[in-house]
Amino acid sequence: MAYDEGLAEVLRNHLADETGITERKMFGGLCFMKHGNMLCGVHAGGGMARIGKQAEEEALKIAGVAPLSFTGRKMGGMVDVSEDTFADDDLRRQIVELALAHAATLPPK
Repeated sequence: MAYDEGLAEVLRNHLADETGITERKMFGGLCFMKHGNMLCGVHAGGGMARIGKQAEEEALKIAGVAPLSFTGRKMGGMVDVSEDTFADDDLRRQIVELALAHAATLPPK
């Protein structure tokens, strides 16, 4: 897998008190799932978060956050997060809170 294990550990620690968190290797990286729904993850050079379409505008105002487009096409409701943003406690908290809020609207899988 081509992802930063140190950054994955930062997210693991951040999510340690959340219930229903699992990890799954996918998209060439590591994704964190909440009750089976994609929450956030790490890939080479940073990470991503599933924040939902309703929170895209808010998420894109955070430094180091951009629309996600693994295939060259924007993936609605998902954002790309720079390594520096995920490494910053306050910025990571903002992104993860948006992702957790979205995951709370989804039925468990």
